[in-house]
Amino acid sequence: MVESARAISMLGSFASEPARFRDCLQSHGVTLGALALVCDWLNPKETAEEMALADSTIAMLQEYFPECVLVLCQMPGADRQNLAERQKNALACLNEVGARAQAAGIVSAFHPNSPPGSIFRIEEDYKVLLDGLAGGVVGFAPDAGHIAKGGMDPVEIFREASARIRHVHFKDMTPDGKWIEMGRGCIDFHGLVHVLKKVDYKGWIMVEDESALAEIDPDAATLLNGKYIAENFK
Repeated sequence: MVESARAISMLGSFASEPARFRDCLQSHGVTLGALALVCDWLNPKETAEEMALADSTIAMLQEYFPECVLVLCQMPGADRQNLAERQKNALACLNEVGARAQAAGIVSAFHPNSPPGSIFRIEEDYKVLLDGLAGGVVGFAPDAGHIAKGGMDPVEIFREASARIRHVHFKDMTPDGKWIEMGRGCIDFHGLVHVLKKVDYKGWIMVEDESALAEIDPDAATLLNGKYIAENFK
């Protein structure tokens, strides 16, 4: 990630070579389910840099990955001062980006996070978020771990926003707030899957792992998560 307008996360040199990126994924039988666009969105309207980055990302998806979800993410700030104004500004920018994505045939969804400086972090913030996202324009990309970290029940949030969900992140958390391998924490993944099945959700569920094990042995963490998924949901 870079400063100012931020970035299309984690693509490295592929960000400027989308054809090579597409061909590389295809050669390995991998489908790109989502691409994260990370911006600050601090002003009532997008900055010129933010708009240019968003438009180039939308154009890339339209040409090379039209089925991919554009996941909109905002970096957390240093604090939550001027919260109402920051939330209003972010929502205005998100709706602008989402409208342009929709016009290009690209599905977009906003992904809240949970560090202390996040402006969409706790239950009251989520109400502002879901009320402020333009209906049918910008979807919701809930992250079970970030919801739990914000003191909410992920199943209840998924249920309340089920019609808005366009992309999903699963990660597990212990009762005292530490990330852990899937199935070893307190998050009710069976309940979440039940909610998604009930509304016939057809999108991606991405499994993330930010546990201590994943930091030192990501292969082992991935195998544990895969075993849990195979035993519980396959």
